[in-house]
Amino acid sequence: MTSLLIVSFSTLTRDPRVQRQIDLLAPGYEVTTVGFGPRPHPEVTHVELPSGTRAWPSSRQYLLTGRYRRAYWDMSAVRAAREALADRVGAVDIVLANDVNTVPLALWLAPRLGVHADLHEYAPREKEHVLTWRWFIAPYQRWICRICLPEVASVTTVSPGLAAEYTARFGLDVEVVTNASAYEERTPRPTGERIHLLHTGVARANRRLESMIDALREAPASFTLDLLLVPSEPGYIEALRERAADLPAVTFRDPVPYTELVSTVAEYDLSIVVFPATTFNLEHSLPNKLFEAVQARTAVLVGPSPDMADLVREHGLGQVLTGADAGSLRAALQSLTPADVDRYKQAADAAARELSAEHQVDTWQRAIRAIAARG
Repeated sequence: MTSLLIVSFSTLTRDPRVQRQIDLLAPGYEVTTVGFGPRPHPEVTHVELPSGTRAWPSSRQYLLTGRYRRAYWDMSAVRAAREALADRVGAVDIVLANDVNTVPLALWLAPRLGVHADLHEYAPREKEHVLTWRWFIAPYQRWICRICLPEVASVTTVSPGLAAEYTARFGLDVEVVTNASAYEERTPRPTGERIHLLHTGVARANRRLESMIDALREAPASFTLDLLLVPSEPGYIEALRERAADLPAVTFRDPVPYTELVSTVAEYDLSIVVFPATTFNLEHSLPNKLFEAVQARTAVLVGPSPDMADLVREHGLGQVLTGADAGSLRAALQSLTPADVDRYKQAADAAARELSAEHQVDTWQRAIRAIAARG
């Protein structure tokens, strides 16, 4: 069998996108995974990287003086991976590199047939809202993209907006594999007079989640909002709770395991997927929660983010707000009827197969097959 190494500087068992790659490719290739945490699949060989090692450059001396190659190979996670994989240099057929921070390592491995890069973010602007990141890390990220990405055989990313930016800035031919959820056989749940709203995800201040709470202040009494948030920044969820303390329509729920997420979303009528354009990656995101709502047969409300707006309009999955603020959300709620929500749920049901992971991952399969055909 063709040997394939899948590398990601993430905890693989908690990385849905990498898990989809492994599930797709393990039956047809001799797969070895490299990353943090335990073996992610029973049919693969796993190289576990030491916990606590870093996959971000920390040497300001190297970064400030433009010695980016030194900065990369100095990272503790890269050093650990290099040591663990030294006997595989030139011995692997294909490497699937997740995110730009694994691409130099993948090229160093000198796979016999080539490298495929799957880019989960637009790397040069990943944390552009942080000033020190823009100073120190952004030039380094641009260097990796400029020097390393032209050397790979093929590239995928998560949304059309990110693909277009990689093409415009680095001349790459980039295909899109969205963060779609696995197909689930479900029937849309009829909407009652009381319409239940949900927002799930990581609680980060740059997502301005307080706007959803503020929107409920003058919204019709027929709406309730549940927030199912994963902590990320100290104190932010507590601040949101305090802001909603006088609103009985707003409830905070504990996070649920990823395997239970679609079933949880299916308990609701509308999923709110609204991000302000505080960063380029947020503006052009096609987040997991949008596709989870489709498989849950739940309607969606999205902001004017172009990639999400295009997909929602194309399939009639819900409404696109005029803005990502409380006023725009409140205006949408005031005009929304149970019949509207039922129509959007039926549209989600009609689009569920096309927007499923099973349909999307064909692009990865084609890309890896094309590289394998070189042999």
